[in-house]
Amino acid sequence: MSIRNPKQALYEQFAIVAKALGHPLRLEMIEHLAQGARSVEVLAAKLARPVANISQHLQALRRAGIVSAERDGKFVHYSLADDSVLSAFAAVRGVAERQLAEVDRIVRGYFDARDDMQPVTRRELRRLMRDGLVTLIDVRPADEFALGHVPGAINVPLGKVRAWSADAAIGREIVAYCRGPWCVMSFEAVAALRALGHSARRLEDGMPEWKAAGLPVEVAA
Repeated sequence: MSIRNPKQALYEQFAIVAKALGHPLRLEMIEHLAQGARSVEVLAAKLARPVANISQHLQALRRAGIVSAERDGKFVHYSLADDSVLSAFAAVRGVAERQLAEVDRIVRGYFDARDDMQPVTRRELRRLMRDGLVTLIDVRPADEFALGHVPGAINVPLGKVRAWSADAAIGREIVAYCRGPWCVMSFEAVAALRALGHSARRLEDGMPEWKAAGLPVEVAA
């Protein structure tokens, strides 16, 4: 096969991936799929979108090689193609965080208002867990927790944080994590715990980043 301009041909292929990533709903879908494989129906329910709409976006992501599909009976489960997808997502997020003033405005106006403390790093969390100095809570829904979580974490979905905290020891630090570094649930959980008198911090990122770093993952039986 003769290609007149191979470099341009390559860049056209790169652009297919970039274009597929260039939609806010697709980025949110990637965050959800980073938690584990999902059917169209489950993903649509989590995102409160019509199944047909989610299916169309999944097909666009699949054509770009971003997601893969596997049939299980009458359902098709989608998952991220490989870890490079999460790396690409993180790179896009990083550029936006460093270069777009609007991102800084949103962070200061919403996220920092709920938690402006330095989050816990993965390395620090492992040390604290090893020494038995913290209680780690996963504030994602139970089905996401079951797909994989940090060993030793307790599943306390956001809506149950206040009730759970009534039995948590005051004075023992609590670390919360969820789907990623800008997952609203961990910010809300930490704010609620502090308002109730607990010492609480967030993990610097979420379950997908923990897994991508090659750290241990526990799956519910």
